[in-house]
Amino acid sequence: MIDHDNAYEGLVDEDSHGQWAFGTSFDDPLAGVDTTVPDDVDLTALAAYCLMLGDDALISSQRLAQWSTRAPELEEEVALANVGLDLLGQARLLLARAAAADPAVVPYISDTSPVPSEDALAFFRDESDFRNVRLCEIGNGDFAKTQVRLLLFTTWRLAVFDRLRTSRDPVLAAVASKGVKELTYHRDYAARWVVTLGCGTDESKRRITDALERVFPYIDELFLPTDDEIALAAVSVAVDPRDAREEFDSVIAHVLHAAELEAPGNRNVGTIGGRGGRRGIHTEAMGHLIAELQSVARAHPEGVW
Repeated sequence: MIDHDNAYEGLVDEDSHGQWAFGTSFDDPLAGVDTTVPDDVDLTALAAYCLMLGDDALISSQRLAQWSTRAPELEEEVALANVGLDLLGQARLLLARAAAADPAVVPYISDTSPVPSEDALAFFRDESDFRNVRLCEIGNGDFAKTQVRLLLFTTWRLAVFDRLRTSRDPVLAAVASKGVKELTYHRDYAARWVVTLGCGTDESKRRITDALERVFPYIDELFLPTDDEIALAAVSVAVDPRDAREEFDSVIAHVLHAAELEAPGNRNVGTIGGRGGRRGIHTEAMGHLIAELQSVARAHPEGVW
C-alpha cells in the first residue's frame, strides 16, 4: 500500500537486494547496447581511451554543478545544470565501457561491494588516476570564464565526437551519436554568451577578455594524442585529436570575430616532463575538486538506504 503522505515513497527500491546509496535504482548503463569489441582492438587501450573521455565529461560536469544556486539568473542555473547532466550521462556510459573492457581499471572495494563499476571509478580513484585534460578542472571563476571554458571544451569535444560516430567500437559509436546532439547545444549556448559578453558593456568585454587570457593557455593539451589514441585511431576505433584541430580553430575564430574579440597570444600551459592531465599530472585545483566530488562516497563507501 502506498503512503501518499510520505514524500519519499517510491524513491527506494523495496526489494531484498541492498542498493548502494550513490547508484540506487539505476539500470546497467550499457543495457541494450552491442558491447562486442572487434578482435583486433587492444582492450587495455580501449579502456584507457574510454577513461580519458569519461573523465573529461565527469570533471566538467562537477565544475558546472558548482554553479548551482550561484548562476546570475534562474534560466542560466537551469541551462548549466542541464549541460552538466548531459556530460554526466556521457561519463557514466564511458566509464562503464572502460570497466567492461578492462576490469583491472576499477578500484578495489570489496568482494561483496554493491558499488557499480562506473561509480567506483568516479568516487574511489586517486587524483593521479584521473585522465582528464586540465582544461576541465580549472576553477569556474566568474560567469565569463565558465562560458569560455565551456566553449573551448565543447567545440573540441564535438569535433571529436562527430568523427567518433563511425568508430568500430559499437559503444563509442553509440555514445558519440547521442553526444553530438547534446554537444551541439552546449557549444552554441556557450558561443551565444561569449558573443553577448564581447559585444556588451565595457565591463562585460573586460571580463570576457580576461577569461580568454586565463583559459586559452590550456588549449594545446587537447590536441596532444596519447599512444593509446594513436593506436586505436589506426584501427578506426578512436579519433586522433589532431584531426579535429582545423575545425576547432575555425569555429573559435568565427565566434571570436562575432564577439569582436581577439584570441590571446601564443601562451601555453606546459607539461611536466611531457606529462599532463592524460598522464595523471593535474593542476592544484584538481585535488580540491576531487575531494568535494568524492567526500560522501569516501565517508560511506558501501552505504545503502
